Amino acid sequence: MDRIARYLLPPLGRLLLCGLFIWAGYEKLAAPRMTAAYFAETGIPLPALMVWVTIVIELVGGLALLLGFKTRLAALILAIWSLITGFAVHFAAATTLTDAAAAYDNMIHFYKNLAMAGGLLYVTAFGAGALSIDNGLRRGAEETRAP
Repeated sequence: MDRIARYLLPPLGRLLLCGLFIWAGYEKLAAPRMTAAYFAETGIPLPALMVWVTIVIELVGGLALLLGFKTRLAALILAIWSLITGFAVHFAAATTLTDAAAAYDNMIHFYKNLAMAGGLLYVTAFGAGALSIDNGLRRGAEETRAP
């Protein structure tokens, strides 16, 4: 079980956490004008700029998390992003929409964002694990310093 916990679970956890971000960033990259129009409809300020900020955070952050590169920083940024979008978009919609089904759907997304932020904060605290670029870089730096 120790080897599974050391070598399998951290990369699997990173894979499961990053999938949503990579997919969402790619979808926005494939249709930035449509995404900007949606952002404008929902009242997001500077929608033409925010679509590119969103793409960078989701796509680059998700890929960094997947590969285990600058993992703690990427996970922290994605955790903050999940909280911001959870409260500013989903919670705000859930508490203002008059359509009960849409409000309920947004509340589910709000709690999903909270759960993702929790998992990402865990990665922030404990790092990427043994199978990661971060670990390889750290080990390479230690070998270079060794007498």
